[in-house]
Amino acid sequence: MKNFLTCLVAVALVVISAKAEDGRYEFSITVDPNDVTIVRDKWGVPHIFGKTDADVAYGLAWANAEDDFHTMQELVITAKGLAGKLLGVEGAERDFFSHAIGFRERVERDFHLLSDDYIKYLEGYCQGINAYAKSHKKEVRVRGTFPVTPKDIVGSYMFALSALIGTPGAVGNIMNGTYDKDQPSDLPYGSNAFAFNSKKTDDGSSMLCINPHQPVTGPFSWYEAHLHSDEGLNIHGAMFPGSSTVFLGNNENLGWAHTFNHLDLVDVFQLEMHPKKKRMYRFNGEWHKLEKRPVWLKVKLAKGIVFPVRRMTYWSKLGATLESPDGNFYAVKFAANEKVHVGEQWYRMDKARNFDEFYAAMQMESISMFNVIYADKDDNVMFLNNAIVPRRHEGIDYSKVVRSNSDKTLWSDFHDVEDMVQTTNPKCGWVFNTNNNPTRATAKEEWQDINNYPSYFGWGDDLGMNNRAVRFLELMNSPKSNRVSFERMKEMKFDYEFPVCSPFQNSCDNLLTMNADDFPELKPLITAINNWDKQADKDSEGAAAYLITFQKVFTMLGFNDGSFKKEVHIPDTTYLKALKWAKNRIDTYYDGQIPKLGDVQRHVRGDVNLPLAGFPDALAANYNEEWKDGRYKPWVADSYVHFAQWKDGKLLRMETLHPFGASNRPDSPHYTDQMQLYADQETKRMTLDKAKIFAEAESIYHPAP
Repeated sequence: MKNFLTCLVAVALVVISAKAEDGRYEFSITVDPNDVTIVRDKWGVPHIFGKTDADVAYGLAWANAEDDFHTMQELVITAKGLAGKLLGVEGAERDFFSHAIGFRERVERDFHLLSDDYIKYLEGYCQGINAYAKSHKKEVRVRGTFPVTPKDIVGSYMFALSALIGTPGAVGNIMNGTYDKDQPSDLPYGSNAFAFNSKKTDDGSSMLCINPHQPVTGPFSWYEAHLHSDEGLNIHGAMFPGSSTVFLGNNENLGWAHTFNHLDLVDVFQLEMHPKKKRMYRFNGEWHKLEKRPVWLKVKLAKGIVFPVRRMTYWSKLGATLESPDGNFYAVKFAANEKVHVGEQWYRMDKARNFDEFYAAMQMESISMFNVIYADKDDNVMFLNNAIVPRRHEGIDYSKVVRSNSDKTLWSDFHDVEDMVQTTNPKCGWVFNTNNNPTRATAKEEWQDINNYPSYFGWGDDLGMNNRAVRFLELMNSPKSNRVSFERMKEMKFDYEFPVCSPFQNSCDNLLTMNADDFPELKPLITAINNWDKQADKDSEGAAAYLITFQKVFTMLGFNDGSFKKEVHIPDTTYLKALKWAKNRIDTYYDGQIPKLGDVQRHVRGDVNLPLAGFPDALAANYNEEWKDGRYKPWVADSYVHFAQWKDGKLLRMETLHPFGASNRPDSPHYTDQMQLYADQETKRMTLDKAKIFAEAESIYHPAP
């Protein structure tokens, strides 16, 4: 089977169901659409108002569907086990994974543990998306997708987190017979985030920068919205299309960002099987029979032709169990398919009014990964290396497949949030993370010792200091940052200069110092790179020469920016091949003249085509993909930017930026209306003030067919 992580790129926090019998769920409330008001501002961003949280959830589902029902449906279809009917073999692999990890049984068992107010919130969301689907039947892509229920949504969070923590790689290795536990992601998901309190700001305020680096389109892109109810919900931020809660943003009291971390959160156990009896395994000295869990995968072969394929999965005392091609059996164990409170934890974070309530939400310990960078109106800042890490047994190498026949190797509990690396209100007054070493989340004099934490956390790439981390610390050591203003915070976020020295820079030294006279046919290209000032400005020829060359280097070596948190050796022969390739590309597409970066790197959607600054692993990040005519366009980049500031106990300022606009429908005026802002690194002012929102509204309406 294909690499499962690649196949699951379309998996996000969406709706899942084991059966198509969704209508059997009995809703405890009924939302009246007339109690829901959607206010669109001049940018088309929805501000959703309601008497209850459930009203607002209804409006969120409706507004998101208005803007991007196509993407929402792919997520719904994938997660409900119908992806094979839409996408053929690739979709069937997603459906297989969905079935194998067995979260649906956990939802049925533990759904009653959720709070009544959260269940009502989910019911409101389901009623909103079901109402939209019912009134827009021609837009429904696969029959049987709707309706959906709260149990579906609870399962969706579990499923999505299972995918994001690396479980697909483990499952794929078992099914492929490769067994290698370590399966680093080829997706350069990262993020920037930093927070300052009055010890560091120029006006005594506290400030937060939120800047995830995700795909700019598709199911892992961001949807911006503001949710406001009379029950205390008042959060503005971003979520994946089809999600029912805001993942990152701020309310009037506090805000937070997430960044990816890369801890070891998935374990693989090889079962001891009976030498003669089929499907019998030993555990704690006794023989047990594997529970068979067959699944029929529905595979689209052509339009109107769906072929059923039967596959078998199993369940053991060690968790989800699969048979490898050589007949061995392996169990995959992790937290994400055991935690039903994932969505509720984000819901509680959305509603938190102070640090204690926010930290209490974190103590729900249901979000399997993502660092947290936090700031609030009471002048608190925090970095938390959030993850659900198993309490593993000492002396066992869980980074590899573990042969297990007893609870002497199997874990059953997880570390508390208090056990994780965290920094709260450091003396310097600031915290940050750029997917770098979690013990280095603030000023150097307050760094922690990584050896104080269990090595089985499996820090992976997080132990290094990438370009963004080195550059941010460089900026913080500048005299301009003695006291940080709101504008200075924005300058740092939109910075596109490489640091003076970093592991990446040291790794590339051979290229940066290559003697142009030794290679006459490559001299203009090498000279441009040698003279490059390490700034990814739109007008920089050196940046363009470097980008074109290094796109090839990365492809040849299979690297992403995470590969350079520690120095690596790149042979001169590799650089020469890349330089020759780059010269040929420049000759072919740019008449032999070295172009400017903005000519090479384009911000494209519909009829809009703009030059773009930024660079891989710069604070203003762009990770490119081929577009056309020798040009590139970002696919992972500054996928959402959000700044917040509090002073004297009040929210003072909030600014945001989306790469394209609020709507993903080409006929909408908000399909491309933020692109120029994005290319110019400018933001739009936003507010939580209800009166101001209504006064400046572009449109006001109820979500009715």
